[in-house]
Amino acid sequence: MANILVCDDDREIVDAIEIYLNQDGYRIFKAYDGEQAIELLKKEEIHLLIMDIMMPKLDGIRATLKIREYSSIPIIMLSAKSEDTDKILGLNIGADDYITKPFNPLELAARVKSNLRRYTSLGSLNPESKAVYQAGGLIINDDTKQVTVDGEAVKMTPIEYNILLLLMKNQGRVFSIDQIYESIWNENAIGADNTVAVHIRHIREKIEINPREPRYLKVVWGVGYKIDKQ
Repeated sequence: MANILVCDDDREIVDAIEIYLNQDGYRIFKAYDGEQAIELLKKEEIHLLIMDIMMPKLDGIRATLKIREYSSIPIIMLSAKSEDTDKILGLNIGADDYITKPFNPLELAARVKSNLRRYTSLGSLNPESKAVYQAGGLIINDDTKQVTVDGEAVKMTPIEYNILLLLMKNQGRVFSIDQIYESIWNENAIGADNTVAVHIRHIREKIEINPREPRYLKVVWGVGYKIDKQ
C-alpha cells in the first residue's frame, strides 16, 4: 500500500487525516512544516503528499516549488481559504489537486485514491503494452511514460501527462474543459475551468517553443482544446 506524507502545522488535523487514511491501509508519515516535509521526502519513499498552504518556517507554496525541482509525486494542497486565487496559486506552482478546510473525510480519501491511481499509471507498473503516439515532433510513449519534443525529454506531472495522453490518443478531436476534467479527475466538472486552464498552460510551456503560438496544443475558442493530426 502507498506511503502518504501529511504536512500541516495543526497536529490535530494531521492526526485526524492519519486516522481517516489508515482505514484504507495507507502508511502515514507526518510533518509539521515545509522543511520537515522536504527532509522526509529525501529519506522515505513517499507516493503522495498532502500539504497545508499556511505553515511556519517554510509554507506549502515554497515547499511545493522546491519539491517540484526533483519530484513529480502527487501533491494535494490544503487551505482554510476557499477563494479561486488560492486554488489557482496552488496549481500554478505544481500542485495536482486542492481541497478546502474543513473537508469531508470521504472526499479526501477519494481524492487520494484518484491521484494515486494517476501516479501509479504514470509509473511503469502496468506491464501491458499500450502504444506510442506522435504528432510531428511531439511523441508520447505510453509504455515508458515518456514525453519527448524534437528528441528532448519533457518532464510532466501525472495530471499533465494524462491530459496530454487523452488529446494525443484522439488527435483532431476537440475536448471541452468539462470533458477533460471529467476524463482525468473522474468527477463532475463543477467550477473546473480554472483548474484545467492552469494545467493546459503548464503543458504548453513544456511542449511548445512559443506557448502563445502553439504548434501542437490548440484552443478552439468557445469549444475546447485539441491536438491536430500532423
